[in-house]
Amino acid sequence: MNEYGILTLCATPIGNLEDITYRAVRVMKEAHIIAAEDTRHTRKLLNHFDINTPLESYHEHNKVSKGPFLIEKLKSGKNIVLVTDAGTPGISDPGEDIVRLALEEGIRVTAVPGPVAGIIGLIISGQETSRFYFEGFLPLSKKECQIRIDELSNLTSSIIIYEAPHRIKKTINYLHKELGNRSITIARELTKKYEEVIKMTLEEALLYFEGKEARGEYVLIIEGTDQEILDKEARDEWQNISIEDHMKKYTDKGIKEKEAMRLVAKDRGVSRRDIYQHIKV
Repeated sequence: MNEYGILTLCATPIGNLEDITYRAVRVMKEAHIIAAEDTRHTRKLLNHFDINTPLESYHEHNKVSKGPFLIEKLKSGKNIVLVTDAGTPGISDPGEDIVRLALEEGIRVTAVPGPVAGIIGLIISGQETSRFYFEGFLPLSKKECQIRIDELSNLTSSIIIYEAPHRIKKTINYLHKELGNRSITIARELTKKYEEVIKMTLEEALLYFEGKEARGEYVLIIEGTDQEILDKEARDEWQNISIEDHMKKYTDKGIKEKEAMRLVAKDRGVSRRDIYQHIKV
């Protein structure tokens, strides 16, 4: 019985071909198959580095049928390299689906590291890098997009969003409406000739795009909300209900009274003794 092949997720340049690694070129040359999001786009990369490995398409619209096909190839002993149009596969593309299928079948999955647009944008953004949340592309519908941004509004970490040029102005408008006038870094055409990285406020971003034709792919890095503001808003919300009702919200969940008092005190920004004295009167 033949041993299973290996599925390798291989990062490729997001713009500058000099960002390819020696290992990436070798692994793609040695593979039996390269599965690509857009075979026409990947063919240009392969031709540049004289890589003659056969190509198979694998993308969002054919993953249901092509995924099992590729799994069978792996089970027959073929080594497959998965690439996306640019950057690291498995981020905002169907790479995660075939990884899941492969692991379920006991197939080894590994990766050749390389560029990730969101991380590159983050580290040169001037925003906080110690904690960040990767959102990727927002929903296409206006309603769902605004709901999603509202859900992101309470995050205290930096937020990374991808956006296409034809949607960037609408997205900036939604962000300003839902998040207020936060700091944002707009990174465009990363690693390419016309790379541009600008840090500004969301109000300034609205003016920046006014009357301007948006070009290139964008990475947006948005400042997280201030924890102190969140704490104040939470305390203000709790002040609108009695301590008894506040306690009940926790005890109704099966939380013991002592722990509930601690939680209520934390919510309201007071000491546990204050809560104890109130409810024991």
